Amino acid sequence: MSTNTEAICRRYQAHAHVRTLFLAFAILLLIVATAIGLCCGATGMSFWEVVSSLLRDMGRGHSIIWMLRLPRIVMAALVGFGLGLAGVVFQAILRNPLASPFTLGVGSGAGLGAVSVILFWGGGFQTYRVACGAFLFSLVSATVIIAVAKMKRASSETMILTGIALMFLFSSLTSLFQYMGTMEQVHEIVFWFFGSLSKAGWNEIALAAAMILLPFPILLRRAWDFNLLASGDESALALGVNVNRLRMWAVAAASLVTAGCICFTGVIGFVGLVAPHITRMVIGNDHRFLLPASALVGAVILVTADTLGRTLWAPQVIPIGIVTSFIGVPFFFYLLMKRSREYW
Repeated sequence: MSTNTEAICRRYQAHAHVRTLFLAFAILLLIVATAIGLCCGATGMSFWEVVSSLLRDMGRGHSIIWMLRLPRIVMAALVGFGLGLAGVVFQAILRNPLASPFTLGVGSGAGLGAVSVILFWGGGFQTYRVACGAFLFSLVSATVIIAVAKMKRASSETMILTGIALMFLFSSLTSLFQYMGTMEQVHEIVFWFFGSLSKAGWNEIALAAAMILLPFPILLRRAWDFNLLASGDESALALGVNVNRLRMWAVAAASLVTAGCICFTGVIGFVGLVAPHITRMVIGNDHRFLLPASALVGAVILVTADTLGRTLWAPQVIPIGIVTSFIGVPFFFYLLMKRSREYW
């Protein structure tokens, strides 16, 4: 009996070692992707030129790095981190592998808020009014879902159905508002839905960081509860988890993270769906490691996608939402065709 216990402990320690190595590898990959992103652009720069421009306040290279490339890459890393984190949380609380930060209508609500501001208050994509509208309407969606879930005991099915209803409602209103808008307004609306990092600045980064990073330690502290929830509501309840309360505050935290991600950048799809699956395939479903690792993988994906969008068709910049869709769709089909039924 002791021999079996020792063997199980050794296997667990080996698996934990692999997970730790994966976290370290993801951090290293993010650093490499950031370095490549700083070197690539319309004005090609070597690695040492980038380092020199970062450290010395002189020359055109300093302005290119600190005013254009670095804010864009930092925002990409933050948004990717948040979408990967929110994707894991939504998949955990809904027990649905197809859940993402946009499953519960949060993305559609943000879109309606942005469209409403562009159509009725003007100001264009670059203003804080659009970001505030997107943020507030995304939280409206989360509030409605939490209210319905509280009345109906917060089952995953109730949340999903409520989210689908809200998604169709917001999408219909968005289409109606687009139909009412002028050509210039429709152009701004379409650009917002493509997703873009072109307006990222240090003030926007500070606000987004507060909304994305502050909920992270709170979610990480409940990693064991997410693990227990994976075995079913009844099992989690028997082990002392307040499932209804966990779902409601997790939806609130993940919705805040999602709102912080998309209010300044527009809709960026597939990262919150793909990053958790990539991570889960390597390190398993232990949320103590899955939450930070998926967030890091999301950051790597978005920084890489931004670099590809800036270089593939230079000097034109492909919107980052289009690039992430091109990356996410093939991987999604791979999951659909190759993974076993047990994986889902």
